[in-house]
Amino acid sequence: MAYVKWTIVTIVVLVIAGFLHYTLPQHDVVRITATKERQITFGENRIFFASNGAGNSEGDNTRFVNFIETFNRDGKPVVFRNEDTGWGWPPYFKFDTSNLQAKASDMISTKENPEWVVVTHYGWRNEYLSIYPNAVELRPVGSPDDSPIPWFNILFLGALAALVIWIWQMLARFKEDRIEPMLDEMGESLESAGDRAEGFWRRVFSR
Repeated sequence: MAYVKWTIVTIVVLVIAGFLHYTLPQHDVVRITATKERQITFGENRIFFASNGAGNSEGDNTRFVNFIETFNRDGKPVVFRNEDTGWGWPPYFKFDTSNLQAKASDMISTKENPEWVVVTHYGWRNEYLSIYPNAVELRPVGSPDDSPIPWFNILFLGALAALVIWIWQMLARFKEDRIEPMLDEMGESLESAGDRAEGFWRRVFSR
């Protein structure tokens, strides 16, 4: 029983951790090499892209998506999509896709004369599923060694941890004040009933 319990707990923790890792903002220091608009045909990866824009019908499986092509300081290519989130999930309330694309185009640089940029984004990159993280903000930095401190993530996860601890303590207190006394009372009642039944059968068989 304990094995099943901890298996369920592990699965729940992994699901929550994956959800937070996908949703919370991340920061990459990169060099922008190109900005493009590509036609994408959606399949199983549909949920990893934004909902259809104003000019597309709900049944469309093909539309154009903006992309920002970059390289990190190790020379590894990192490709971001650039889509509005609107009022949907995750709640970044991003409506400036065109402006961000123009800003990215203005920050294009060469390997010989690099300009380093912090790309704030959410999501994952998976080549097999053709999914890309969504860029939400661009900011120039002076060096590829700059490491932005994720203040929002620190505050959010700290608040989430405090909430979990508070709920855990409330449940433990509820168990101690309500559940355990009720179980003790039920145990005493069952024990008393057992004693009465034992006395009854003893009297029956003693006749």
